Amino acid sequence: MKRLRMAVIGAGQIAKVTHLPNFREMDQAEVVGICDVNLDAAKALAEQFGIQNFYQDHKKMLSELKPDAVTICVPNKFHCRMTLDALECGCHVLCEKPPAITVREAWQMEEEARKRNLVLSYGFHFRHSEHVALMKEKVRNGEFGTIYHAKAQWHRRRGIPGWGNFTNKEMQGGGPLIDIGAHMLDAALYLLEYPEITYVCATSSDRIGKMGGCSLMGSWNPDCFQVEDGVFGFLRFENGTSLLIETSFAINQKEKDLRNITLYGEKLGASLFPLEVYGEKDGQLTDSTYPFMEMRDWHMDSDKNFVNACLGQEELLVTAAQGTYVQKVIEALYKSADSGRPVIME
Repeated sequence: MKRLRMAVIGAGQIAKVTHLPNFREMDQAEVVGICDVNLDAAKALAEQFGIQNFYQDHKKMLSELKPDAVTICVPNKFHCRMTLDALECGCHVLCEKPPAITVREAWQMEEEARKRNLVLSYGFHFRHSEHVALMKEKVRNGEFGTIYHAKAQWHRRRGIPGWGNFTNKEMQGGGPLIDIGAHMLDAALYLLEYPEITYVCATSSDRIGKMGGCSLMGSWNPDCFQVEDGVFGFLRFENGTSLLIETSFAINQKEKDLRNITLYGEKLGASLFPLEVYGEKDGQLTDSTYPFMEMRDWHMDSDKNFVNACLGQEELLVTAAQGTYVQKVIEALYKSADSGRPVIME
């Protein structure tokens, strides 16, 4: 069996608790090197996971090890440059979400991968959930009929991360929309099958973030809070469908964490988290639930899909072009929120 020689750029939490344990479990993948600007962090993970090589310079690692594929786990600001560097060295790339900070960067990454006939994917692991897979099958089978509206939400009551760069706009490009909201947005757009967008409008707030207060995810410094704490947007598509997107790091709600995608079709409606389907049969209104649905590890499924796609054994679920589409929506939502005006899409 051919094994994919992998390298990891970034020795932070997502590499430590997700990607490295996942790749260690795969017979078809082998991690040959890890890199981080903090050499001690790279060395520590190399020792923990039995990785022979560790580096401080990702270009040196790519040049010396010549891996088949690279997983990029660094702040958003560096996604584009490091992805392009890896692609230019002939590596397939799995980049953590979002693709980049701007749509121009995402487009550059997509074009470079296409030009070199390499796999480029992003860590939108909610796309791999059983919930999304089942609803996608129903959408493709026409069971919903025409879907005329959808809603994507991820709200945290007081979930501003008290670590990392999550409140640094230069490093991340934004707050909850580009971080947690991007997951729900990606899954919703996948279910809607990426229709052409007519316009986007949005509002945002940073009141709680700059005010400070109680926290459920570590203390944050309100004086250094540079991003939004909530975005509330609306998309109108050329086919008449609409999508409402709501996401926040901090909002005064009952639940600690609320995430969901809701579909409204002429024949069926659905709520994904938890999974329920609403319709009618035999002259009666029906609600369907799935209490015994197998719960897989979505991160593991995402990593496996990438590795198998690189080996030519499986179709890639999250493509570079889809990532660019999501980045375009994120950029338009921020632009509308900042300007106070709708953004007409070309």
